[in-house]
Amino acid sequence: MSKTYEIEIAGCKRALPICPIDEKLDIAGFVMFSDVEVTECAAKALMEKCPEHDIIVTAESKGIPLAYEMARIGCRDYVVARKGIKAYMEDPIHVEVKSITTDHVQKLYLSKADCENLKGKRILIVDDVISTGESLAAIEELLHAIGGTVVGKACVLAEGDAKDRDDILFLEPLPLFFK
Repeated sequence: MSKTYEIEIAGCKRALPICPIDEKLDIAGFVMFSDVEVTECAAKALMEKCPEHDIIVTAESKGIPLAYEMARIGCRDYVVARKGIKAYMEDPIHVEVKSITTDHVQKLYLSKADCENLKGKRILIVDDVISTGESLAAIEELLHAIGGTVVGKACVLAEGDAKDRDDILFLEPLPLFFK
């Protein structure tokens, strides 16, 4: 039988599978895809904690359901920093990022239209989990490059030492499992 980590997120109890990252570290796998109840409840709970904002930004892909739901009940606008250039993206800008859950360096892109949409707006960055903060830092770098004003950073779960950060809002801490 697989090991799990029991957690309650915005009133929703879940058993997260323990997933190996390498020979020294396991994590509890949290995926919002297909979990409408957690997505809705977490978005509502986070909105109560977040500062006033005009637009939400998230990285592709696991933060998309959360960004959508928070925008739906709040500011009504969000942008996704994409992991690849799409045909519709005119004059994209990018940064590189290395996340704990990927085995290679990735790039995050914003199109010219996204950049224009973000200019002069109060931006809230959201994600499902913040762990090392690498994805968050990459998004901030992108937003600073276009002159964006980040008014807050929020996530559902703060993994490992991220729970000790004073620059993010989160609903629950999530431990790392060292072997």
